[in-house]
Amino acid sequence: MAMHLGKLSAGSCWLAARGGCGELRSWSLRCAAGRFCRPPGTACSEQSRGLGYGPTAGGGPRLRTGLAAGLAAGLAGLAAAAFGHVERAEMVSKSSGAPSPSPGRPEEEDDELARRCSCFMASPVTDLHELRRRPGDMKTKMELLILETQAQVCQALAQVDGGARFSVDRWERKEGGGGISCVLQDGHVFEKAGVSISVVHGNLSEEAAKQMRSRGKKLKTKDGKLPFCAMGVSSVIHPKNPHAPTIHFNYRYFEVEEADGNKQWWFGGGCDLTPTYLNQEDAVHFHRTLKKACDQHGPDLYPKFKKWCDDYFFIAHRGERRGIGGIFFDDLDSPSKEEVFCFVQSCAQAVIPSYIPLVKKHCDDSFTPREKLWQQLRRGRYVEFNLLYDRGTKFGLFTPGSRIESILMSLPLTARWEYMHSPSENSKEAEILDVLRHPRDWVH
Repeated sequence: MAMHLGKLSAGSCWLAARGGCGELRSWSLRCAAGRFCRPPGTACSEQSRGLGYGPTAGGGPRLRTGLAAGLAAGLAGLAAAAFGHVERAEMVSKSSGAPSPSPGRPEEEDDELARRCSCFMASPVTDLHELRRRPGDMKTKMELLILETQAQVCQALAQVDGGARFSVDRWERKEGGGGISCVLQDGHVFEKAGVSISVVHGNLSEEAAKQMRSRGKKLKTKDGKLPFCAMGVSSVIHPKNPHAPTIHFNYRYFEVEEADGNKQWWFGGGCDLTPTYLNQEDAVHFHRTLKKACDQHGPDLYPKFKKWCDDYFFIAHRGERRGIGGIFFDDLDSPSKEEVFCFVQSCAQAVIPSYIPLVKKHCDDSFTPREKLWQQLRRGRYVEFNLLYDRGTKFGLFTPGSRIESILMSLPLTARWEYMHSPSENSKEAEILDVLRHPRDWVH
């Protein structure tokens, strides 16, 4: 069922998000009281001792192409497409114990978790009683983080677009779990913007288990079954104006329980920018914002994940990248759950300040029919990567219970292919192509 709203309500949560880019940046990272926002049960320090990957024989990172990396779009593939009610959740520190309800009032009215969840796009996928029962569990923390990220990004997009209709689609997966999908289409500023979360569980398919084993994972099944839980937030935003860039981000958590009760876990995600035309100032702002988020947790993270992003979003048959990159990582499982979670949280909080100022800057720029045509051709490249190379898209298409509409939510409303099209030498179109073929360092 989808809800459609013409105008967004101006409740207290929404009012907190109004203002210019500077205020929006502050809102996205802090509560009204000025404290850094943390999900209940989180105690993230400003500086971690560094993140890493599980060890392999060669000492390098492991990339689980079939499942963990597949969740990059596969979680979006298990999510749907729509978007609506927007009120911001106020994050507060976890209390030492469960709050006692006031006499004569339902527990939910006095419950900190219920108050927080009331400002999400929709109620959590997991029942509140279950979330309340395990406040310190990483599954609870991650579900609340992705719901919060979804609500904040949707608010920011709605504020910039100003007047589009939104819908919220809450769905269930018969194999276990469900999601909330939010989509804005044909807005004033955005042609299509989707922000989806999914929280799914069940048993891995044999194909998925084979893919994981092929990457060196030793998984102990019981009666051929391997229970798993996966959750994430995924978004692709396509503005109308060819001078406003497209952005994609995804942050996810995966947990597998083996036959002996041992649980293996890891995080993955990233954020990348795809401009139609190169704007040096925009590129520097975007990358520096992501670097600042990464640097809180280790100076080596941004350069490592920036290169990984450049390598991953490569359209091999074209010899070019999909965009100007950002960060991309997978299989993060050390030094601890809490430290990796804090890193993911920092990255998620960097989405709004890295992107919204760029859209505000360019959404009213004038453009020519030739520039609009080039945008459509570049959107064609976006489609090619997503359908031919993206592991998550392919994983989602072959995952039982996935929703095709959700998997294809990342695709733009319009795109174009022209036979043997080649931009003129020394043109603005040729300039961006050179960057896509030869990635640059944007922060030094």
